[in-house]
Amino acid sequence: MVREEKLGLKELIAIGVGGMIGGGIFSVLGVAVGFAGNGAPLSFFIDMLIALAAGYHYVKLALTFRDDGASYTYLKKAFPDKPSIAAVEGWIVIIGYVGTLALYAFTFGAYGADLFGLSDSLFLRIVLSVGMLLFFFFINLKGVRTSGLTEDIIVYTKIAILAGFAFIGLLNVDKDRFVPFLNKGVSPVFLGAAVIFVAYEGFQLITNAVRETDNPDKNIPRGIYGSILITGLIYITLAVVAVGALSYDQLIRAKEYALAAVAEPILGSFGKVLISLAALMATSSAVNSTLFGASRMMAEMAEEKIMPPFLGKRDRAGVPFIALAVMTFFAILFTAAGTLSVIAEFSSITFLLVSIGVSLANIRLKDKTKARIDVAILGLILMCITVATILVYLAFSNLEELVTIMLIYFAVTCLFFFYKKIYHLES
Repeated sequence: MVREEKLGLKELIAIGVGGMIGGGIFSVLGVAVGFAGNGAPLSFFIDMLIALAAGYHYVKLALTFRDDGASYTYLKKAFPDKPSIAAVEGWIVIIGYVGTLALYAFTFGAYGADLFGLSDSLFLRIVLSVGMLLFFFFINLKGVRTSGLTEDIIVYTKIAILAGFAFIGLLNVDKDRFVPFLNKGVSPVFLGAAVIFVAYEGFQLITNAVRETDNPDKNIPRGIYGSILITGLIYITLAVVAVGALSYDQLIRAKEYALAAVAEPILGSFGKVLISLAALMATSSAVNSTLFGASRMMAEMAEEKIMPPFLGKRDRAGVPFIALAVMTFFAILFTAAGTLSVIAEFSSITFLLVSIGVSLANIRLKDKTKARIDVAILGLILMCITVATILVYLAFSNLEELVTIMLIYFAVTCLFFFYKKIYHLES
């Protein structure tokens, strides 16, 4: 009899940390400094607390409903008589993945252009971003997927590079640069945290592995909370190194490739190249795995008639080629037309909305999940405040970006109700 292999705590943490450090810190470090100034490390700390609060809901639901890892299925359990609620959650998840694909591709292009010494070339950035998305579209179209061993090597390599750089960087921090610590005030720190929350997106992947986990009652909570804490520690340390190595103006000038700029004064040109290569590797891995998983999720939703059935079509190898093409197409549009701030804000809002939906499911199912209602409601309130913070900021300081983001949601909402009417989806 063949013994079925199970995932232990080490593997779960690799899934969670690998999912979160898929390009996030490379993308949003400069954005965080732009909002919070010297207080950027505090923004990452606040986000870690919000992620832990969101993680609580995922833990409770994953251990209660072990056959269903997708967030929209939790809404199906919570609102069995209102399938549209779960359907809306599913659509939000998909557009969230489009946002993260655009963010990773944008980051790949920005670091790649800087590596060529053409950081100011918008054309090169777009060409690299679009080219990378198309490359992994064709890779996934062929049904080729990086092996689990290779994925593990990529995850641990990028963690080792970032952790090593963070340690060396701490030894070279100029403490005087942190005076005053809250140089931009208190509220910008919270605003920065709200905008960059997308950097913690990815721990949810652990819930998909419940059935394959050894002793899930212990290891799922440890895996989710542990991966968030490890990722948070790396993010906070890197933010400290960034603020302590470069001036505010220098970081803002290099906002789209901030981590590479930070590496140069600490490790020289070799360090800058190393971090840039790590960024290219991390974002490539993230795009590949996101396209693979999200396209299949879209196809499965189509098979359940949560999305239009034609999206569920597969080729002979089982590849959902239409879903794959649709996701790639919209990611290309977003990364080519959007700015880093818009993409980060949209992605953060979207995954906060997803987490809010999961929180509502956990609260509604509290008798089954055995969730502490005070902890559950506190987490929900934190996430709602975070979304409101971004929206209020944009309303008063950048109405154009808010309108752009709202138009995306409006278009998706119209498509959903059009689909609902055409396919007679139940309410």
